[in-house]
Amino acid sequence: MSNGKSPSAVVTTETSQPSTSDPTKPQPAREIQRRSFLKGLGVAGAALSAAPLLRVSARADDGSGSLSQGDAAILRFVAAAEIIESDIWLQYNELAGVQSGEVSRLASQLIPGYPAHATGGNFSYTSDIKQLDGDMDQYISDNTEDELSHEVFLNAYLAAKGANTVNLDAFRTLPASQASGSNKTFGRLTNLTQLTVHTDWWTRYRSRRGNPDLGDKFRNAIPTLAVGQHTAIPRTDADVNAAGFLQAVANTAGFHFAWIEQGGSSLYPSLAQRASNAEVLRILLSIGGTEICHFQTWQDKAGNVMPVANVIDPVTGVSVTFPDLNSPPLGGENFQTNLIMPEPTTFLSRQFPPCSIIRPTETKGVAMGAVNALTGDGLFIGQSTQFLQLLQDLASAADNAQRGGN
Repeated sequence: MSNGKSPSAVVTTETSQPSTSDPTKPQPAREIQRRSFLKGLGVAGAALSAAPLLRVSARADDGSGSLSQGDAAILRFVAAAEIIESDIWLQYNELAGVQSGEVSRLASQLIPGYPAHATGGNFSYTSDIKQLDGDMDQYISDNTEDELSHEVFLNAYLAAKGANTVNLDAFRTLPASQASGSNKTFGRLTNLTQLTVHTDWWTRYRSRRGNPDLGDKFRNAIPTLAVGQHTAIPRTDADVNAAGFLQAVANTAGFHFAWIEQGGSSLYPSLAQRASNAEVLRILLSIGGTEICHFQTWQDKAGNVMPVANVIDPVTGVSVTFPDLNSPPLGGENFQTNLIMPEPTTFLSRQFPPCSIIRPTETKGVAMGAVNALTGDGLFIGQSTQFLQLLQDLASAADNAQRGGN
């Protein structure tokens, strides 16, 4: 399922025009409005796909154009992160998103070989996902479209400034789900079938004194997800038909959705502290705000997971339990499931009064920390060493950026 490109070629400076979307299919006004923003970025689309790929290192002193080296490095790293996010969300969208064809047509303009037609989804998986909220399919599709808009904008901006852009298409080599509703032959960047999902974000944002920036640790809301490897999508139709198993898969996805977006909520404000150019700062704060919106949505829905006990994966034998989150050891005033606003907590120093904040936002080593978290989640199981090295190089360059420096 590789696209045949050498995985050593990953950064490009050239762009070309993407194809237009299918004008014969009428779309709801809401979707047209969301898509209009992307149409204005047409020149950027193929920067992710069709442009010749150049072999350059990911150090901060390469390909900055009119941006400072640090600002270009920051934007390249978050562009790579958004491409990875898009890959994750496209897999979820194929199986459980709205099947209007809107997202698939957009993705086909940006990613070589991605099918322009909707898959039809997986009815059983979608039904179990919608146990968390009746609008989950719409939220999934909107989140997917947002991440695609982020990656294309960031690369377009880098190209407009004469800086190198990021292209990860050569690494779309991981196998896709073989369940009904998946684009079964399209290679992926990420693996959603062997996840180790930490759910300490649930308790972290409900803590009234703890802050990871000050070294505090937090318990996992779903301890069994942090042990072993779990699938968040049906791997085959056998998973769909396994009695009682599919709801556990959907629950895993529900918590993974929020895990993905809580990372972005912290990444953007953390890196913004290292930006030098006011416009780059504006980009980071503006895109970062939407990541916070995503996280707020998904942590609300995660609270609606259906409790299930000791569900055994029929393939791997790993067990997962989703407890009643409104019961001990959680529950109560601080941990009730409808408590979705960040509780005021310690910020900057314990000498100050509690304040409701995004956490963490410590900037030191944040990009490498994001790479380590994504890797630890299991998303890159099966990926090449070249891919992992590229992400580490991009992260190192971003972490070396300094406000006011070059």
